[in-house]
Amino acid sequence: MDDRRRTVLFVNAAVTLLLTAVLAAGPARAQSVEYAALGDSYASGLGTREYLDDDSGCKRSPHAHPSLLAADLGADFAFAACAGARTADVIENQLGSLSASTDLVTLTVGGNDTGWASVIQQCAYPYPLTCDEQIDQAREFIQNTLPGRLEEVYDAVADAAPTARIVVLGYPRLFNGRECNAITRIDPDEQARLNDAADLLAETIGATAAGRGLDFVDVRDPFDGHAVCDDTEWINGLAWPIGESYHPNRDGQRNGYLAGLTALM
Repeated sequence: MDDRRRTVLFVNAAVTLLLTAVLAAGPARAQSVEYAALGDSYASGLGTREYLDDDSGCKRSPHAHPSLLAADLGADFAFAACAGARTADVIENQLGSLSASTDLVTLTVGGNDTGWASVIQQCAYPYPLTCDEQIDQAREFIQNTLPGRLEEVYDAVADAAPTARIVVLGYPRLFNGRECNAITRIDPDEQARLNDAADLLAETIGATAAGRGLDFVDVRDPFDGHAVCDDTEWINGLAWPIGESYHPNRDGQRNGYLAGLTALM
């Protein structure tokens, strides 16, 4: 047999073996992203008025940015975020779904540690009651206590999901300086002080996340022009049920939070 004939037979045999191996293996499957969403009501979707599991009290919504992101990614999704959660709650109750195979974690937490809801409630009381003292206390907590708590939760998440990309999201400013609800009395000066405190909260969360080498999504700019009393609100004002108040609505979750995540990723 000449060399040319021998080469042709060899190539044909190699191709046959390759095709047999491919057909035996079946079609290739893309590995899905393992994604876990942790945090408080801003992550669970309270404010969107539709929830997956009302009995739990966590107010996890199909309109929350983690649900929307999971759908976009086609992810294997663990939704652990829960309304009312503080940093300690994330560590104690929300890390069970994390593992070495987790690819992505998003986290929004810290607002409840500051007692933010009670500060806003105090500001809404009628004159002569004021909320200056409560705002000052919240600022002092954000500056002196919150960074240590955030570091603990960030480290716990990183330990539980050692190969995951961890993305921390902040909080928006809530007010635009106008009063549009006769039931609540949060005057322009108080709104300005609350927004300043919200800036401090966002900056503290962002700096602490950066110090741990984590990504941070600052949502203040996306929400600019869409605060309470703006023409197109992405944040609920005073609402019923009362728990829906001062939380992002569906537009805020999609156009504020999800858009920020998408821009990062």
